[in-house]
Amino acid sequence: MPHHFMPYEVPEQKQIRVIINTDAKCEADDQYAIVHAILSQRLQIKGFIGAHFGPRSAAPMEESYEEVEHVLQLMGMREQYGVYRGAPHKLPDVHTPVPSEGSQLIIDEAMKDDPRPLFVTFQGPLTDLASAYLQEPRIANRLTAVWIGGGTYPEGHDEFNLSNDVEAVNVVFNSPIPLWQVPKNVYEMVRVGIAELAVKVRPHGRIGSYLYDYLVHHNMKNGHRPQWPKGETWVLGDSPAVSLLLEEQRFDYEMIEAPNVDAEMRYFAKPGNRKIRVYRSVDSRFILEDFYAKLALFALYEKERDSQE
Repeated sequence: MPHHFMPYEVPEQKQIRVIINTDAKCEADDQYAIVHAILSQRLQIKGFIGAHFGPRSAAPMEESYEEVEHVLQLMGMREQYGVYRGAPHKLPDVHTPVPSEGSQLIIDEAMKDDPRPLFVTFQGPLTDLASAYLQEPRIANRLTAVWIGGGTYPEGHDEFNLSNDVEAVNVVFNSPIPLWQVPKNVYEMVRVGIAELAVKVRPHGRIGSYLYDYLVHHNMKNGHRPQWPKGETWVLGDSPAVSLLLEEQRFDYEMIEAPNVDAEMRYFAKPGNRKIRVYRSVDSRFILEDFYAKLALFALYEKERDSQE
């Protein structure tokens, strides 16, 4: 779609195809990444997939699917993007896919004859990527996956996105699919104050107001929990899935042999296994300022559009 609300264009040769897989209803950071992706012209979005997020809800995938639709509706863009249902639950084992509209979308887009590279970002579990690969192994060299998840290297530890499908992570780690991993110690670098969001997000249109209110609601709703949230801050941990597609930060990652992951979510070295890209840091200043600027520009465009109607 043309981004008439941006004062610049992105050369066609720089554009990439993107599918966004999101457990959008899980908490309050997915929505920020979704909006950031939509407002980024380099990213030609080929669809959104609603992902499950484990036992936190009776129908998590369905809730994620509906939340993506809601965000698009608020932006006046529901008609412009396909939204697909992912797997409703994790893989039963490393050999068995859970086929869905989402895994089929990944397969169909990967097998297309399109010169622009395809990236599939995962803001939750890797269930739909593992399923797509188990259904059609030929997709492996036709896409790059970006995953927000996994504990800190080298040992690994409990981490939410990983916990929702350990088997899927082992399928992907042991496949040839090019993978960029943003583990917990890195995605937690995208730290914001709620006061910052009140100034930089809330004033900017219907979507800005929603993003802020929804996060504040989550902050209060989870106030009784001992460890998280902190009260005045939040982590926009899914946003590197977008920012790394704009600027891959070539000097901030290591190529390591993909480990195996056990039921306790610990990493075990697998010498000779294929290498994956594991980020050591992300530039939160760039991530946040780019998002705030695009949100402000979009709000200006909306205001002009509404005044003309």
